[in-house]
Amino acid sequence: MEKTIINDKLNRPLRDLRISVIDRCNFRCQYCMPADQFGSDFEFLPRSALLTYEEIERLAKIFVSLGVKKIRLTGGEPLLRRDLPVLVEKLSGIEGLEDIGLTTNAVLLPKLAQKLKDAGLKRVNISLDSLNDELFGKINGRGIGTGPVLDGIQAAKQAGLGVKLNMVVKKGLNDSEIIPMASFCKENGFELRYIEYMDVGSTNGWKMDDVVTKKEIYHLLKEHFEMEPVGPAYFGEVAKHYRYLDTDVNVGFITSVSESFCSSCTRARLSANGQIFTCLFNGNGHDIRNFMRNGATDEEITARITGIWNNRTDRYSDERTAETNKNRKKIEMSYIGG
Repeated sequence: MEKTIINDKLNRPLRDLRISVIDRCNFRCQYCMPADQFGSDFEFLPRSALLTYEEIERLAKIFVSLGVKKIRLTGGEPLLRRDLPVLVEKLSGIEGLEDIGLTTNAVLLPKLAQKLKDAGLKRVNISLDSLNDELFGKINGRGIGTGPVLDGIQAAKQAGLGVKLNMVVKKGLNDSEIIPMASFCKENGFELRYIEYMDVGSTNGWKMDDVVTKKEIYHLLKEHFEMEPVGPAYFGEVAKHYRYLDTDVNVGFITSVSESFCSSCTRARLSANGQIFTCLFNGNGHDIRNFMRNGATDEEITARITGIWNNRTDRYSDERTAETNKNRKKIEMSYIGG
């Protein structure tokens, strides 16, 4: 019989797991790894602090036994982790796991897309915040234009991977790119997901005034495109979807600032250094790496994960205010991914 743990306090089943496989990135993106905070001398985690592939596989099997159906690999930039297709192949062999995805900036996909597909990867979520080379270079902090990312997108498509593009929208920075990105994705058949600029981590200088809400983006799109709403595909789906009329192309919105979805959250996160987090905005992780390395059995690890999930009470997006953002400790995106 299929087992699914459900948090009785919040009525949240555990269905999704994000696994950060590395804490570094080849960009210095101002959203999660700003250059003034992550300079060339920044000390990333030593390799010994990262979960090994065997440890990740072991934990993933336990999470799947508790009801997880979907795993997404994140970072940092996960493609920087050596031999990543080896991990994907290990995960794809887990009975009961239905979907394996990857969030990436796509720069290394021309070399790895086919290997990842062959290993069992289903889809990629690719970050692309602008089609303008100069602006994109400013955002990624390296001066890198869109060419390498567009090449990666095509490599993923040619390999047969599902492709979604993610655009974080920040007022006064790249909101002028909302319509060009929509047109590009509609013409090429890619689902685009607009993400409200969020107060993740403590280094991105977030202010509420920087947020362009889903409502604002939607009304702008309606001036250029005809769209119809699409219902959620499953309980806990984060994105709110619309479809361009007379096409099979969707556009989605991640609305954790203006329209929170805490009540339907089914996601746990495993950081690069082996901490379990039950909320993207909660800096209080639960160590599982040392617990496992100190000889815990699968049964003991299962009990620990069950206890963490059953005792979660986090509702940060529901409770967010300007003051809580200033005072609350949050995990950095480089450790936990999106």
